[in-house]
Amino acid sequence: MDFTTEGRLGMRCLLLSFILLIAWEAGSGHLHYSVPEEAKHGTFVGRIAQDLGLELEELVPRLFRVASKDHEDLLEVNLQNGILFVNSRIDREELCGRSAECSIHLEVIVDRPLQVFHVEVEVRDINDNPPVFPVKEQRVLIYESRLPDSLFPLEGASDADVGSNSILNYKLSSSEYFALNTKTNSDENKQIGLVIRKSLDREDAPEHNLLLIATDGGKPELTGSVQLLVTVLDVNDNAPSFERSEYEVRLFENSGKGTTVVRLNASDRDEGTNGAISYSFNSLVPPMVTDQFSLDANTGEITIQGNLDFEQVSLYKLRIDAMDKGHPPMAGHCTVLVKVLDENDNVPQIAVTSLSLPVREDAQFGTVIALISVSDRDSGANGQVTCSLTPQVPFKLMSTFKNYYSLVLDSALDRESISEYDLVVTARDGGSPSLWATASLLVEVADVNDNAPLFAQPEYTVFVKENNPPGCHIFTVSAHDADAQENARVLYSLVERRVGERALSSYVSVQAESGKVYALQPLDHEELELLQFQVRARDAGVPPLDSNVTLQVFVLDENDNAPALLGPWQQGASTAVSELVSRSIGVGHVVAKVRAVDADSGYNAWLSYELLMAADVARSPFRVGLYTGEISTTRALDESDAPGQGLLVLVKDHGEPALTATATILVSLVESSQASKVSSLASVGVAGQEVVLMDVNVYLIIAICAVSSLLVLTLLLYTALRCAAPPTKGVCVSVKPTLVSSNAVGSWSYSQQRRQRVCSGEVASKTDLIAFSPSLPPCPVGVDIGDSHDLNEDHCARVSLNFHNYCLICAAVWLGTNHEPLKQEQTLFLNCRKTLHTAPGESSQTPGGFSRNPQPEISLSEIPPPALPQPMGTLGESPEIPTRTPK
Repeated sequence: MDFTTEGRLGMRCLLLSFILLIAWEAGSGHLHYSVPEEAKHGTFVGRIAQDLGLELEELVPRLFRVASKDHEDLLEVNLQNGILFVNSRIDREELCGRSAECSIHLEVIVDRPLQVFHVEVEVRDINDNPPVFPVKEQRVLIYESRLPDSLFPLEGASDADVGSNSILNYKLSSSEYFALNTKTNSDENKQIGLVIRKSLDREDAPEHNLLLIATDGGKPELTGSVQLLVTVLDVNDNAPSFERSEYEVRLFENSGKGTTVVRLNASDRDEGTNGAISYSFNSLVPPMVTDQFSLDANTGEITIQGNLDFEQVSLYKLRIDAMDKGHPPMAGHCTVLVKVLDENDNVPQIAVTSLSLPVREDAQFGTVIALISVSDRDSGANGQVTCSLTPQVPFKLMSTFKNYYSLVLDSALDRESISEYDLVVTARDGGSPSLWATASLLVEVADVNDNAPLFAQPEYTVFVKENNPPGCHIFTVSAHDADAQENARVLYSLVERRVGERALSSYVSVQAESGKVYALQPLDHEELELLQFQVRARDAGVPPLDSNVTLQVFVLDENDNAPALLGPWQQGASTAVSELVSRSIGVGHVVAKVRAVDADSGYNAWLSYELLMAADVARSPFRVGLYTGEISTTRALDESDAPGQGLLVLVKDHGEPALTATATILVSLVESSQASKVSSLASVGVAGQEVVLMDVNVYLIIAICAVSSLLVLTLLLYTALRCAAPPTKGVCVSVKPTLVSSNAVGSWSYSQQRRQRVCSGEVASKTDLIAFSPSLPPCPVGVDIGDSHDLNEDHCARVSLNFHNYCLICAAVWLGTNHEPLKQEQTLFLNCRKTLHTAPGESSQTPGGFSRNPQPEISLSEIPPPALPQPMGTLGESPEIPTRTPK
């Protein structure tokens, strides 16, 4: 690079001005230099070693080197003097293009220690590129009809330099028809155009040749030029024109194809081909319009060729061109607006959105079930829709917004009555005639556990024979739940309680799923005549609901107990009892009495006595009472009778099969004097014993009666309070009992009377008594299914009957310890009965004020048996069987 004197002075001033900056950059490891483009090889750039503070002697030892990422060969460092110089040609336009800034970045690296310095060398632009046009010749076509001051854009030149070297100025060769228009843009670039100074006439000058010159702003200036060839064209001076620029037409939708929309008419003042007009749709008209309408090119008539639908398009905008046949052709334009009028040709649309299906049957009033929206594509009254609900159900429609409805619950639901509703929503528009549409909505009602299991009746009566096998099925309970699914699944269980000293579950069990009731062990009528318990039915709902049913299981007696002898025969069946009888006794004298009892009841406990005769005995002087067991003489005794008589008495019940027991009595016939001695000795011993026993028995009876009276009074008071209390659920309710027997018992009815056995003491006496009441199931209600009894009344009757029997026991014991006439026995019995019975026709009142059915009287004489075949007594006699007549 060559420096003049002025250049060196300027350089020195520049160096002095930036000495501080250079020193700072050297200290920070960053240097900045500049060099003009196109500098020759070896041109000085800067003292890089000195500026970096490095000694020349250490450049080589420290491996001083310069690296550049993209341009390693453009600049180089002389290691002898530490000067940075130009190594090869630098072309700024090639290096940076038209960028306003152009720099070469270097990295100087030295070792021992390792240091890296950044050096930036700016490449300055010089005016070394002239302006250049893109083409050698520009052609411009201008119609002769163009008016003065019309502007035609021209393509400008470009300069590869930057800054002032790239600023261009344009100049046009002289012409009377054209001038050059120059305009500077915001980016400092100039836009040029050719302007008509006066009207052109193709016949005078069909072409104009002009020269356009571009000059840049460098020193020295560089220029470039291009030839302009202007051709003047002939024109069609008059364009076709319509009567109006815009036409408006109204048509009903669904108009038929071929219907004329409008006939257009355009005119052209030219003559010949320049005046001939053809019609066409403008190129901007979309295909959807040209598909609906057709245009006759010669007549300008527009007709319908598609289906007009107001709901799809309500307005069509048709741009029509009228083109003449001149050269160049000229066109006129107009717009046709086709408005489509609505007709009621669309039915309403219904959209149902379910929110909460199924609906719980306990849902609150006003619960939103579904959202319903209606719409109609028609307009005006044709698009106004009203919505209704049919049939009238426990729902209603509420309008929320325009064309929106809510289906809400209007009244209570009951799934057990109606499990689902098929709703019909009707939407009707306001057109004429009106159009309507329907939509179906199935509303299912979800079950809620609001029904407890129910039994067919609150109480069942079951008859079961005793000695049943363990695990036998005795009854099946069944409850129905009106709910559904899990809420209707019923499980059965026992309501646990104590039966005596044992738990109920040790007697019976119930299968949870089927409701079958099983007896877990053999039942004994003598131990348990009535087993009353409750079975609970509970559903599987949440929360679960339950109900109870009462089962009265009557244990029917079977003849499983043989008659048992009392008195001396209790020691064993082989025991014989000896009796001394005077030969002087008369006919009918009772010489002995056989006493026996049977643990069974009813016919199974009804005993009869029979004297078994030996085969060799022609006629015995004794007989036995069929039902009393008293052995008496049938004739006067004489000397021919054997002094020793062995009597064998057969005691037999009336069960099937009958069970028996035998008693042996040895009768010794003696003279009257011997009998008197024995009798007197026995009387003295017995009399003394009876006196002592009588005193003891009297006090014992008084104590027993006092304690029993207190107990009975307590029971009567408790019963009166229970009878006076209002009925509660499951207790003391009026029901219609159903008697269910698990075995065939024939046609005879069960009595309500509870059997009792009363017997006297073991001391032999003619006044000994055994009294039986009918042995039947202890059912407090009648067997007549049509009768209904209050449980309190049953309880009262049961207490009354027990007290009555207690009086019988008292009377029997008293008679057994007192050898008094039968009249006293009857008097004691009647006095005992007065506490519970009234005269015929009168109603007996309990302490609580409740009436009680009069109890039948029971005589202390022989208890009459039911009507059965009369067994024959001894010696072929038929004993008289007294009948029981109520007083």
